Amino acid sequence: MDKNAEKTLDLKIERTRRALEANNMQTFKADNFEQAVEIVRGLLKKGDTISCGGSVTLKETGIADLMSCGDYNFLDRSKAQTPEEIKQIYRDTFSADAYITSANAVTETGELYNVDGNSNRVAAVAFGPDKVIVVVGANKIVKDLDEAVKRVKTQAAPPNTMRLDCDTPCAKTGECVSLAKGADAPICAGCRSSARICCNYLISAYQRDPDRIKVVIIKENAGF
Repeated sequence: MDKNAEKTLDLKIERTRRALEANNMQTFKADNFEQAVEIVRGLLKKGDTISCGGSVTLKETGIADLMSCGDYNFLDRSKAQTPEEIKQIYRDTFSADAYITSANAVTETGELYNVDGNSNRVAAVAFGPDKVIVVVGANKIVKDLDEAVKRVKTQAAPPNTMRLDCDTPCAKTGECVSLAKGADAPICAGCRSSARICCNYLISAYQRDPDRIKVVIIKENAGF
């Protein structure tokens, strides 16, 4: 990255941090994945009950390995044997000490934007766990909510449906069918596929509890 591009990125991250802090979300900047892991480690205590949302970012950064290291009581849905066990983990997550996830987008105006299929992730971000740690790569920073919506419909949902082998139109075309309707398409417009992953939408803006949501912004690209 040349110096001008790096300066521009630093300014964008700083604008985003200030806006999130104004909305009562504590922020941290990590220069790389290793720093992000150490920041998250510092926000946890040994023995904490933790859980997470499905996230490519957590895997790429090494935070998924931290969660599984044995220092924490990890409510790991990948270890569940039945749908009932998965559902119980989702419910137990509401009492967790910390919930770790990424976001589909974070705006320079200080909002987190998340779209979910099963909706266990947006539910836990909105309410339940004592602490929510959101880890995002710089690639997920957008100007405002309009850009956040577009990002999900073009850069987040399509590759995730491909990764999860979902039979949806966006998995085939690379973008949401609602974009054909132009700028007037409603925020939640989309396909009618039974495999649709965009079912519930959460905008996290001003927080009443200033200690609950922590946002770690990495000065590298991570996830979709």
